[in-house]
Amino acid sequence: MPKIIFLPHEVLCPDGAVVEAETGKSVLNVALENDIDIEHACEKVCACTTCHIIVREGFDSLAESDELEDDLLDKAWGLEPDSRLGCQAIVADEDLVVEIPKYTINMVSETH
Repeated sequence: MPKIIFLPHEVLCPDGAVVEAETGKSVLNVALENDIDIEHACEKVCACTTCHIIVREGFDSLAESDELEDDLLDKAWGLEPDSRLGCQAIVADEDLVVEIPKYTINMVSETH
Protein backbone atom coordinates (compact mmCIF):
# COMPACT_ATOMS: atom_id res chain seq x y z
CA MET A 1 0.00 0.00 0.00
CA PRO A 2 1.45 3.39 -0.93
CA LYS A 3 2.31 5.94 1.70
CA ILE A 4 1.79 9.68 1.77
CA ILE A 5 4.40 11.70 3.60
CA PHE A 6 2.91 15.01 4.67
CA LEU A 7 5.67 17.53 5.28
CA PRO A 8 5.39 19.57 8.48
CA HIS A 9 2.77 22.34 8.45
CA GLU A 10 2.83 24.57 11.53
CA VAL A 11 -0.94 24.34 12.10
CA LEU A 12 -2.26 21.18 10.44
CA CYS A 13 0.54 18.70 11.24
CA PRO A 14 3.47 20.39 13.00
CA ASP A 15 5.60 17.23 13.04
CA GLY A 16 4.60 16.05 9.59
CA ALA A 17 3.04 12.62 9.11
CA VAL A 18 3.54 9.36 7.26
CA VAL A 19 0.28 7.57 6.52
CA GLU A 20 -0.81 4.58 4.47
CA ALA A 21 -3.01 5.48 1.53
CA GLU A 22 -5.46 3.25 -0.25
CA THR A 23 -5.04 3.31 -4.03
CA GLY A 24 -7.93 5.19 -5.63
CA LYS A 25 -8.54 7.59 -2.73
CA SER A 26 -7.89 11.30 -3.00
CA VAL A 27 -4.99 12.82 -1.12
CA LEU A 28 -7.56 15.05 0.62
CA ASN A 29 -9.60 12.09 1.88
CA VAL A 30 -6.48 10.29 3.11
CA ALA A 31 -5.43 13.45 4.97
CA LEU A 32 -8.84 13.92 6.57
CA GLU A 33 -8.99 10.25 7.62
CA ASN A 34 -5.68 10.80 9.43
CA ASP A 35 -6.73 13.96 11.29
CA ILE A 36 -4.91 16.33 8.94
CA ASP A 37 -7.68 18.86 8.45
CA ILE A 38 -6.91 20.35 5.06
CA GLU A 39 -9.54 22.95 4.27
CA HIS A 40 -12.09 21.93 1.64
CA ALA A 41 -14.66 24.69 1.30
CA CYS A 42 -16.48 23.20 -1.71
CA GLU A 43 -16.91 19.78 -0.07
CA LYS A 44 -14.52 18.04 -2.49
CA VAL A 45 -16.24 18.79 -5.80
CA CYS A 46 -13.44 20.69 -7.59
CA ALA A 47 -15.09 24.09 -7.22
CA CYS A 48 -12.50 26.00 -5.16
CA THR A 49 -8.79 25.99 -4.32
CA THR A 50 -8.80 25.53 -0.56
CA CYS A 51 -7.40 21.97 -0.73
CA HIS A 52 -4.40 23.07 -2.80
CA ILE A 53 -1.35 20.86 -2.19
CA ILE A 54 2.13 20.65 -3.68
CA VAL A 55 3.30 17.16 -4.60
CA ARG A 56 7.04 17.18 -3.92
CA GLU A 57 7.61 13.51 -4.88
CA GLY A 58 5.46 11.09 -6.86
CA PHE A 59 3.71 13.75 -8.95
CA ASP A 60 4.05 11.74 -12.16
CA SER A 61 2.18 8.78 -10.64
CA LEU A 62 -0.99 10.89 -10.42
CA ALA A 63 -3.47 11.05 -13.29
CA GLU A 64 -3.20 14.28 -15.24
CA SER A 65 -5.28 17.21 -14.06
CA ASP A 66 -8.23 18.23 -16.18
CA GLU A 67 -9.00 21.69 -17.53
CA LEU A 68 -11.33 22.61 -14.65
CA GLU A 69 -8.69 21.76 -12.04
CA ASP A 70 -6.04 23.66 -14.00
CA ASP A 71 -8.29 26.74 -14.22
CA LEU A 72 -8.91 26.65 -10.47
CA LEU A 73 -5.24 26.10 -9.66
CA ASP A 74 -4.42 29.31 -11.53
CA LYS A 75 -6.20 31.11 -8.66
CA ALA A 76 -4.47 29.22 -5.82
CA TRP A 77 -2.12 30.97 -3.40
CA GLY A 78 1.50 29.85 -3.88
CA LEU A 79 0.94 27.94 -7.11
CA GLU A 80 3.88 25.76 -8.21
CA PRO A 81 4.42 23.45 -11.21
CA ASP A 82 3.63 20.41 -9.03
CA SER A 83 0.48 21.89 -7.49
CA ARG A 84 -2.75 19.89 -7.42
CA LEU A 85 -6.09 20.08 -5.70
CA GLY A 86 -6.12 17.49 -2.94
CA CYS A 87 -9.67 16.45 -3.84
CA GLN A 88 -8.59 15.65 -7.40
CA ALA A 89 -5.17 14.06 -6.75
CA ILE A 90 -5.95 10.34 -6.65
CA VAL A 91 -3.39 8.01 -5.06
CA ALA A 92 -1.94 5.52 -7.53
CA ASP A 93 0.73 2.92 -6.72
CA GLU A 94 3.63 5.17 -5.71
CA ASP A 95 4.45 6.91 -2.45
CA LEU A 96 3.83 10.65 -2.40
CA VAL A 97 5.51 13.50 -0.55
CA VAL A 98 3.02 16.31 -0.07
CA GLU A 99 3.42 19.86 1.15
CA ILE A 100 0.38 21.75 2.40
CA PRO A 101 0.81 25.44 1.54
CA LYS A 102 0.94 27.89 4.41
CA TYR A 103 -2.20 29.68 3.21
CA THR A 104 -5.32 28.99 1.21
CA ILE A 105 -7.03 31.69 -0.79
CA ASN A 106 -9.69 31.81 1.98
CA MET A 107 -7.07 32.45 4.66
CA VAL A 108 -5.38 35.17 2.59
CA SER A 109 -8.68 36.98 2.04
CA GLU A 110 -9.52 36.73 5.77
CA THR A 111 -6.22 38.19 6.90
CA HIS A 112 -5.88 41.00 4.36
